[in-house]
Amino acid sequence: MERVHVPATLANLGSGFDALGVALALYLEAEAAPAETDRFHYSGEGFVPDTPDNLVHQAFRAAFARSGRAAPTVEVRVFNPIPLARGLGSSAAARVAGAALADRWLDGALGPEGVFAVASELEGHPDNVAPAVFGGFQLALTEPLQHVALAHPEGLRFVVAVPGSPLSTEKARGVLPRQVPHADARYNLARAALWSAALAAGRLELLAEAARDRLHQPYRLELMPGAAEALAAAEAAGALAAFVAGAGPSLAALVNGTGGEVARALADYAGPEGRLLTLEVGGGCTWKAT
Repeated sequence: MERVHVPATLANLGSGFDALGVALALYLEAEAAPAETDRFHYSGEGFVPDTPDNLVHQAFRAAFARSGRAAPTVEVRVFNPIPLARGLGSSAAARVAGAALADRWLDGALGPEGVFAVASELEGHPDNVAPAVFGGFQLALTEPLQHVALAHPEGLRFVVAVPGSPLSTEKARGVLPRQVPHADARYNLARAALWSAALAAGRLELLAEAARDRLHQPYRLELMPGAAEALAAAEAAGALAAFVAGAGPSLAALVNGTGGEVARALADYAGPEGRLLTLEVGGGCTWKAT
């Protein structure tokens, strides 16, 4: 039996739309064993039907197809603490888990880069997948598919406000305009580049500006009542940066320390049916035989 651990992730980091991401120390666990037919057992956040037509099995089979071999039938068990449809990369984690499990059956023939390629193709964009596979802060490109690790200053944590109600990625993408003004594109290019430079130089005071965005957050915030005010409150409470987590509806604030004041600033947005998570920057996908 093989087992993998895959982190939750935050994509975009504000300005780095579909390009920047970071792993969080909150890990989906998946294991697979030979079986007469494909079987799936899910526990954890939300509800996922126990059928073999799931993201983990799909990625498992896609990884074998990439290697030119037929996938064996397996029984997959998943424990997932990552909230579903909240902007924390739950689908990327499931796909990375399936591809990584397959890679163990293939004696490492794909390797991390192959797992990254398989999961990115299924996910449609690599900004969640790169940190899920490799950990830490990552810059990822789609064409050509590439990734680069960014600097990881010690002591950083994310306070994440997770509301009780989900927001589908399809709906969050559906509100985005097909074209944006040249000035907005220029604005974001500068700030996405600033993320990398500020992390590399340890200039944490620059990250609030680095996270500012005009390409997606203004449109998505219209679907998230109270979110704009919560982001401003988090910055006022001392957050190094604050932004929409992926496609939303969660909000994330970067802190250096415990982040207690920032958590209090985000509590109203999470609401009584939501929760606040304080998470360290996570490592990438790991596996072990059991």
